[in-house]
Amino acid sequence: QVQLVESGGGLVQPGGSLRLSCAASGFTLSMYRMSWYRQAPGKERELVASITSTSGTTNYTDSVKGRFTISRDNAKKTLNLQMNSLKPEDTAVYYCNAYYAGSKYRPGFRDYWGQGTQVTVSS
Repeated sequence: QVQLVESGGGLVQPGGSLRLSCAASGFTLSMYRMSWYRQAPGKERELVASITSTSGTTNYTDSVKGRFTISRDNAKKTLNLQMNSLKPEDTAVYYCNAYYAGSKYRPGFRDYWGQGTQVTVSS
């Protein structure tokens, strides 16, 4: 029973902060590349940030660099996104994603998604 549940979204003023969390269950989080995506009305879903399963290397889309920080806690099976200096253009539904490419040692592609949490940045 694989499940990803996002939380922490809400309404915040420009310049404010929010911390999103994703609680995972039903799989070994440490095996997966974890990511946050977002989708605004009328726009395609975009990758916001990711963190690898091995080295913990992070990657961010240019528009959030210096403002957002992605982190993971494999023991607690959670993924987090600290969002600072929020802008109206950050308004979107944010989704948690877990990805496993598969290998000869552990065959099978895996790609899991949460239901999303709404983030609204407005005065």
